[in-house]
Amino acid sequence: MNSPPRAAALAVPGSGTLPSPDCSLCPRLAAFRETQRAAHPEWFNAPVPPFGESEAELLIVGLAPGLRGANRTGRPFTGDYAGGLLYATLQRFGLASGEYDARADDGFTLVRARVTNAVRCVPPQNKPEPREIRACRGFLVDEIAALPRLRAFLALGAIAHDAVLAALGLRRTQFRFAHGAAHALPNDRLLVDSYHCSRLNTNTGKLTAAMFEEVFALLLSRLDPHGLRGGMHVSHGSAAKPR
Repeated sequence: MNSPPRAAALAVPGSGTLPSPDCSLCPRLAAFRETQRAAHPEWFNAPVPPFGESEAELLIVGLAPGLRGANRTGRPFTGDYAGGLLYATLQRFGLASGEYDARADDGFTLVRARVTNAVRCVPPQNKPEPREIRACRGFLVDEIAALPRLRAFLALGAIAHDAVLAALGLRRTQFRFAHGAAHALPNDRLLVDSYHCSRLNTNTGKLTAAMFEEVFALLLSRLDPHGLRGGMHVSHGSAAKPR
């Protein structure tokens, strides 16, 4: 597995290796970031670091920072619709504490969980290119390695699903993405899939709040086996459908 060059990386204690604020691994994303810095100098406008506990058991992986969400606030899924749904659901299942106020300094915290993205910089039209996803892979590899208690992944969308598998050196053909799928991975880890909690997916009915909660019920059933909340079957190398 090829990791990205580390010339544009920054070592942060307890967080593996993170991109530097001026990361230049992806010229298109770097140019877009500079455009946003000129237009909105008050925004974060840099690779967005992970958010959550360094002892997390659950790593939630999204696609990339939203332009007016994480790219503006500097915290994953903070400041846009997707974050409102994600963090409300985390709190409902006891995986977050405090009051989410769509600001990086709102005091909201995660419990046993951590949130990151497959691509750390905001892409134009929210569409990273395959080479950009590959360039960012090494940061996800480092993020996973820095979580000693990690037991489960939640992939928000197919790109995040593929990014997790690539970071772990696993083949996509063995673990196909499907909403509600649960895949048993090596080292007694679990990968669960969900459609992305974007406004588009919820407006079209592709993902509902109830569907999203079912995914978290499955996760909690594995992380807390004595407090079973879900009824989905866990597959080994193939998709499982909600019952």
